[in-house]
Amino acid sequence: MIASGELIAFHDGLKARPAGQIWEAVEANHRNNDALWKEEDLARRRNVPDAEIAANKRAIDSHNQKRNDAIERIDEILLTHLNDVQKRKDARLSSETAGAMTDRLSILSLKIRAMRLQTVRKDVDQAHVDACAQKLSRLTEQRADLAGCLDRLLAEAARGESYFKVYRQFKMYNDPKLNPAVYGENAGEKRGEAGGRKT
Repeated sequence: MIASGELIAFHDGLKARPAGQIWEAVEANHRNNDALWKEEDLARRRNVPDAEIAANKRAIDSHNQKRNDAIERIDEILLTHLNDVQKRKDARLSSETAGAMTDRLSILSLKIRAMRLQTVRKDVDQAHVDACAQKLSRLTEQRADLAGCLDRLLAEAARGESYFKVYRQFKMYNDPKLNPAVYGENAGEKRGEAGGRKT
């Protein structure tokens, strides 16, 4: 199992990754969130060729798929540990999974890190610093609240009072068989090839 305090310490770089499959999935999730953050920043540039932005967008899709795969892996591992728990008849289904909460904690750690950097900038006015300090406080509160919710869900699940399921994300835009813009394009190419054939 995992605990929010360990997650936060790991996400903030204050603790090395513990051993175990679940922590491998936590690390993969956080690594891809960090890569996503950087690619999202780069994709907002306006002084570079369009080809660079297209490369950023493709990298975003790739990291996002890996991020979601890691969320599902976290849930799968946790549910394996909870398999033997006797679920009560009145157990509550949680609409958010523990993996999704772990992912949100990862993203919040990145937001907190970035916002903290804004509070120590020397090239901005005090109003900017003060506004960012307020946002940093709100983000820290949000993370603490979410951490408590995660710990509560896992404790309740261990007692059979709550449960969650693995929900597949089905990122259709990444699947050439499900994205109409891609399979439509491929169908057009095939029609073009067929039309160009000599009989």
